[in-house]
Amino acid sequence: MLLPVLGLIVVALCGLFLFGLATARVGPLAVTIGVLAALVPVAGVVAGFLWVDRWEPEPAKFLLLAFAWGACIATITALLINTTAEAVGDELLGKGSGNTVAALVSAPIVEEAAKALFVVLILWRRSSEFDGVVDGVVYAGFSAAGFAFTENIYYFGRAFNDYGFGDGHSQGVITAFFLRGVLAPFTHPLFAVLTGIGIGIAARTTTKAMKVLAPLAGYLAAVCLHALWNSAALLGGSKFLTVYFLIMLPLFLGVVYLVVLQRRREQRIIATALPHMAAARWIAPSEVDLLASLPGRRAWRRQAKRQSGKRAARAVAVYQASVTELAFLDRRELTTDTDRQRQQELLRTLKSARAEATRLADEAARG
Repeated sequence: MLLPVLGLIVVALCGLFLFGLATARVGPLAVTIGVLAALVPVAGVVAGFLWVDRWEPEPAKFLLLAFAWGACIATITALLINTTAEAVGDELLGKGSGNTVAALVSAPIVEEAAKALFVVLILWRRSSEFDGVVDGVVYAGFSAAGFAFTENIYYFGRAFNDYGFGDGHSQGVITAFFLRGVLAPFTHPLFAVLTGIGIGIAARTTTKAMKVLAPLAGYLAAVCLHALWNSAALLGGSKFLTVYFLIMLPLFLGVVYLVVLQRRREQRIIATALPHMAAARWIAPSEVDLLASLPGRRAWRRQAKRQSGKRAARAVAVYQASVTELAFLDRRELTTDTDRQRQQELLRTLKSARAEATRLADEAARG
């Protein structure tokens, strides 16, 4: 019990420190404007990752923790190291050089490592439930969304503090919002997702070399792309637009396509496992079609809520989630005691959820 409490205390302290630092630098009004502006792009990014995570939803508490990690732990780590790198650069290379060193060297290396560390910790602590690329993408995406949220608060707040909302002669918070919140809200998530893909591959491969090479390759790709993006931002003008339209946007669309393919792969895995589960009498044969599609599952939950109440709908949701976990576990041989124990735990959860939903339905029918 002590470790989670200590973790929450550390996250809270980091958040308070960052809030105090931003307020001291740009003022409370600018921070408020920054928060309001930063909420818009982060809401879209989070919604996108929740859509990716529909088939096998990760626990909400871990997704919130991933966001908090990125917003607080990863941000303050990057701030401390990047500030040090900037000071060292100014000292060794001359005044003004430190910003370039921080943007092109320390920021990509440190920020991508800090965001990815949470995904590694999740894989370490929940390896039996880490089902591959989609899980890596979702956790990395939430960590990066938190990081971008905090970073945007400061950037938007500083723009407002320096230029207000902006006009035809100055670039204020509206211009900053258009550049960071409209054109490129996906940059930090995109960098982190590359590492997440590598970690997801490592989670399910049986090749020892790939367990190391896949995350390393993903991390190096994230660092290189991050450095390229920062260099384009420093150069500005046509070079920025060239990198954005010819590299960042196509790569983003390519990653989206890859994630969609992985999401469809999850559906196929579940659809393939359902007949076997019905034959084993884990589920009813009549439930196979309902469980094989997201609309079918959603309609089932809505019907349970309408007929038996919210508790019944929650029980059905737990039942459906247990079926999904069992389907992913069913695709590989249960060669370890951990896998076999996990299967028995899921079966107990499945039976308990079914019994709860049935009981509530009977009570509603009698009432």
